Amino acid sequence: MKMFGRTLLTLSLLGAIATGAQANDKVLRVYNWSDYIAPDTVKKFEDETGISVTYDVFDSNETLEARLLAGKSGYDIVVPSNSFLAKQIKAGVYQELDKSKLPNWKNLNPVLLKNASASDPDNAHAFPYMWGSIGIGFNPDKVRQVLGSNAPTNSWDLLFKPENAEKLKACGISFLDSPTEMLPAALHYLGYPVNSQDKAQIAEAEALFMKIRPSVAYFHSSKYISDLANGNICVAVGYSGDVLQAKARAQEAGDTVKIDYSIPKEGAGSFYDMVAIPRDAANVENAYLFMNFLMRPDIIAEITNNIGYSNANAAATPLVDEAIRDDPGSYPSQVVMATLYAIPDMPIGVQRVMTRGWTRVKLGQ
Repeated sequence: MKMFGRTLLTLSLLGAIATGAQANDKVLRVYNWSDYIAPDTVKKFEDETGISVTYDVFDSNETLEARLLAGKSGYDIVVPSNSFLAKQIKAGVYQELDKSKLPNWKNLNPVLLKNASASDPDNAHAFPYMWGSIGIGFNPDKVRQVLGSNAPTNSWDLLFKPENAEKLKACGISFLDSPTEMLPAALHYLGYPVNSQDKAQIAEAEALFMKIRPSVAYFHSSKYISDLANGNICVAVGYSGDVLQAKARAQEAGDTVKIDYSIPKEGAGSFYDMVAIPRDAANVENAYLFMNFLMRPDIIAEITNNIGYSNANAAATPLVDEAIRDDPGSYPSQVVMATLYAIPDMPIGVQRVMTRGWTRVKLGQ
């Protein structure tokens, strides 16, 4: 997703642009996020199969969705994020998968498959490619200076307890500007289902945010990356990939700013970028070959090692670079993974309730 902090480019990559002239069984058209594959992945697939791949990229879920809902997208493989996938499945955009054609399915992480099934029951239409969590990015030095050495950086108490938030106000707090991701976090903290449609429970989640609203510097879904890296804020609720990107920026700049990432012990949201076959795909058998290729541990590990994001392939983990796989923000323990939940796909009516409530939170009224 854009949440990963990818470079926003729209270009064709790794191979010639398909013209439609190659109307034969050796063609595949792939539409994926920019900067989201290893440099030689496509060439390896082409060399092994003799299939000519056109690999195009997009920069937002909205761009992909517009192509899919317009019909005749021209693609055989697409990579939507799970929350968008859920809506698109209801619109009849995708084919159901024939898993007998995907023998490498066995390599996928069962915990992540279960979490992703919240958007795609029984994983019937897609499998998770890369994934991440929504947790707490923080400057350990500044937080401890304010709250002491026992600061609860591994808990939502760090922010949802007003007395902590009030103290952290001095060094800066931010939250994602996303009601369908932030209100479920509050619901979960309060002990309610993250997909609750109970207006009273949603109101309690809103009230929790209202209690800490005076201490929050801003709500934004990308500004916190540079602000964490520059030391302008000390705590940000954000996407794991973005926080790790902020950490990398600070390190590359040689700054003394330290950044850590924590998945709260109470649990946190998780998101998945999914690989699916559009209903109108022209080269379905080749799409299955490419899917199965991506499920190979050596292939997906190489992709993770190049782009730095966590994959959903359990068999590939030993092949991932040590610096990545040993980072608990990228590769949480099984105990922590069991606490993660998928961002729910709420009905339109509930989304409206959340959006109105979130507007009140941001305005502080």
